[in-house]
This record gives sequence, structure tokens and C-alpha cells, in this order.
Amino acid sequence: MEKPVKLYTLSTCSHCKAAKKLLSDCKVKYDFTDVDLLEGEERAAILDDVRRFNPRCSFPTIIIGDTVIAGYQEDKIKEALGL
Repeated sequence: MEKPVKLYTLSTCSHCKAAKKLLSDCKVKYDFTDVDLLEGEERAAILDDVRRFNPRCSFPTIIIGDTVIAGYQEDKIKEALGL
């Protein structure tokens, strides 16, 4: 069974773009939220979610199943995906 994959990203972040590209290249389905494109209460609520997974609130924050990866770490991403 595929693990759900969720990314919290910034639209201008090169590491975030690299994470999206890696997942796409590996044919992994994922959901993402570009936090910097949100406004007001929606943005505040999403940032609260990010801090729950990654207290430093750095980007990308990647959740693969129960695994949280802060930053673009290709080896850890692939390991969490079982690739």
C-alpha cells in the first residue's frame, strides 16, 4: 500500500521544487501546499500544521506516512518511500 505523501512548500524555494521533481520523477502521487501563496487565517492554520510536524517551520516539510523529513534530503525521501 502506498503511503500518503504531503509536502508543505514555498513557491519560490529551489529545494521545494527539487522535492516535487524527485517525487514526480519517481512516479509518486503527492499533495502539496505552497504556503507563501496562502493568506490570512488559512495561512496561519497551515503554518500551525507545519510547526506540529517540524517545529523549526522550515521548507520543504515532507510527510511520508508517519515519517517527517525537514528539508530536501533525497536519500531520506527515497528510504521513506521504499525506493
